[in-house]
Amino acid sequence: MNGLPAFCLALVGAVLTVQLVAGGGGLEPLHSADPCAARTVSSQADGIDGLTERLVLIGLDDAACTLGVSREALTLELAQPGPRTDAQVDALHDGLLAAVQRMKDEGTLPPASDLVDDALDNAELNPFLEAAIRALPGAVVDAALKTDDVLTRAIDDLDLRAVLADLDDQDDLERRVDAAVTQAVRDSLVARLDDLI
Repeated sequence: MNGLPAFCLALVGAVLTVQLVAGGGGLEPLHSADPCAARTVSSQADGIDGLTERLVLIGLDDAACTLGVSREALTLELAQPGPRTDAQVDALHDGLLAAVQRMKDEGTLPPASDLVDDALDNAELNPFLEAAIRALPGAVVDAALKTDDVLTRAIDDLDLRAVLADLDDQDDLERRVDAAVTQAVRDSLVARLDDLI
């Protein structure tokens, strides 16, 4: 039994030695990325889910820049219980709109025709109407619908204050904003496609 404390001390010493040899001796805290500096944002998801994930991350950066905080600090603030300030809601709304414009300027917005199947898969449309929309040539869809316009309308129709209400944690914030923006984009796209028929 007396050998156990000595063994534990030797084990801790070995771990510390390995950490120091690997350059872990510095205790400098990690710095958050500057939200005002454009950074590459990618997504593991495809279709509307991937598009809205990138949109939300870029939008949060822009909102954090406007508010003068890091994206991490903003998401922590928004994930806390209590009401959201007008400044927070307005910054997030404007950040999402700025994200649409940035993605358009970078040429990273997919054409609307690339999003049609994804939007229709979750829509509850009359089967004949759905078949007619799916039969539209991509060129017709792209001529009639611009992805940035669909996204802008979806963001403007989104009640961000309601989306941000009663959050549990930071993960819940990102899930809820992603889900709300995704649904708004799907609804906007389906409504615009419906107008084409």
